[in-house]
Amino acid sequence: MLISVLLLLIGFVIVVKGADFLIDGASSLAKKMSISEIAIGLTIVAFGTSAPELIVNIFASIGGYHEITFGNILGSNIFNILMVLGIAGIISTIAVKRNTILKEIPFLLAATLMAFGLALWNSDLSLLDGIILLAFLIVFFIYVIGFLKAKPLLGSDIKERSYFITFLMMISGMAGLFFGGKFVIDNAVLIARHFEVSEKFIGLTIVALGTSLPELVTSIIAITKGRNDLAIGNVIGSNLFNILLVLGVSSLISPIHYDIALNIDFIFLCVITIMLFTAMFIGKKHKLTKIEAVFFVILYFVYLVFLFIRK
Repeated sequence: MLISVLLLLIGFVIVVKGADFLIDGASSLAKKMSISEIAIGLTIVAFGTSAPELIVNIFASIGGYHEITFGNILGSNIFNILMVLGIAGIISTIAVKRNTILKEIPFLLAATLMAFGLALWNSDLSLLDGIILLAFLIVFFIYVIGFLKAKPLLGSDIKERSYFITFLMMISGMAGLFFGGKFVIDNAVLIARHFEVSEKFIGLTIVALGTSLPELVTSIIAITKGRNDLAIGNVIGSNLFNILLVLGVSSLISPIHYDIALNIDFIFLCVITIMLFTAMFIGKKHKLTKIEAVFFVILYFVYLVFLFIRK
């Protein structure tokens, strides 16, 4: 048991460090290509911070751990909105572009509702469902391409490296995500069985929190440097990747059985996404204030209490 906990922690460290390498490499590549900051947040950085969820879910799908597959994504997306944006918003008020409020957040809500509907339809996500999710992701990419060069990218603190070092960092990051992800999923299952709690509970808590660490660290760093676009873009983009890419790829590997007990978590995710949209129009327009951010963090801990009671 102690060994499983130790390996789980080692897995998380490897996953976070792998994501760090991947993000640094991707940011260097983006700076070389002069891509706008919001586009980077919604795509490259979001993909980098979602890579842990992708790797963990690939192993979960191969192993047939369907509750962890769904639980990881729902738990991660809930954590991203309430805790990542909440903590970042407590550090500094997050000002958001009007375009983000009117287009990107509603797009995220639509993607979440679509995944929920597909999962409910036949109590699973099938191969066809996975194709539909990935097709929706392509639509999002087409939208993002429209403002790839809307602004010159980034500040001087983003280190621009040679192409060799850039790609070496990205490859090393992916390797770290691969091996760290395997450690996480294997040992999370062992711990769940030891304590006789459901894989769903482990997916929604331990695995989700562990795989969301890159989003948390990235957004905190971004907000302390005054990069609101990168912070909000990272969360929205990461949640989109989790729903469309991670669940899409997972269902291509193997149909994912959906437990209707997760309905309340899906509904909760939709509600807090709407709350995020609404918060931008209350009080200081287009801003997530510190009061709203504190409320988000408190709401997350209320949700955790609910999970412990439900387990």
